[in-house]
Amino acid sequence: MILASASSANVALTLAAAAAYAVPAAAASWLSEKAARRVLLAAWVLHAVVLASGLLGTPPRFGFAPALSVTAWLVLTVYAIERQLFPQMEARWALAGLGSAAVLLALVFPGAPLHPTASPWLPLHWALGIASYGLFAAAVAHAWMMTRAEKQIRQAVDPHAGVPLLTLERLTFRFATAGFILLSATLLAGLLFSETLYGAGRRVNWDHKAVFSVLSWLVFAFLLLGRLRFGWRGRKAVRVLYTGSLLLLLAYAGSRFVFEVVLGRPV
Repeated sequence: MILASASSANVALTLAAAAAYAVPAAAASWLSEKAARRVLLAAWVLHAVVLASGLLGTPPRFGFAPALSVTAWLVLTVYAIERQLFPQMEARWALAGLGSAAVLLALVFPGAPLHPTASPWLPLHWALGIASYGLFAAAVAHAWMMTRAEKQIRQAVDPHAGVPLLTLERLTFRFATAGFILLSATLLAGLLFSETLYGAGRRVNWDHKAVFSVLSWLVFAFLLLGRLRFGWRGRKAVRVLYTGSLLLLLAYAGSRFVFEVVLGRPV
């Protein structure tokens, strides 16, 4: 739960970030484009400061909620970049709501201190894993926008009102491919260098995290192979992407949630 030792400054920064995210999420209809962009930028910067204070603190802490918070921040970073390339992309209210929920969740569940016998290389291993989380989350966000665009086309909405459907589809698979590469690197590093990363005597353990990670890898490999060989697209591809992303979510965030919250014991 919330750390008794958490500084009041960190709590204030977290609440400020959550409030800043909530403004464009709750007031999307009457907030001007320029004002919304500025508020979202302020929230994004505050979010980055909150993440840095947790990950670079003494001792550094990590867990399921900080992992989700970093993932949300990465997705918002991707959205901010893409918004410059595709001004018609509209997902600000949903992503701002996601950011607000993520920073508050990490405040309530800040995670556990880094294991004292862990290698200094462990943060790099985590970074690869969380980056793959962020890329697959971006793929899911684009798949959601793709589904929404497809529905709008069926309802005869102005086809020039948003990002073209084929562009969204192409972006979805680009993020999924990049996420698959990083996930492969993460799993390979964990398999080959587990004792180096986690300390002597800590070999690969085929627990729930490992099993769900491998299952998600297999589902994503199936998706990309189906795309390459059979040209999968539309609802079939989206369903497979959602399935793999759910398994990946259960792999780390889900297993850590069970240990930290349900069982109340360190991992």
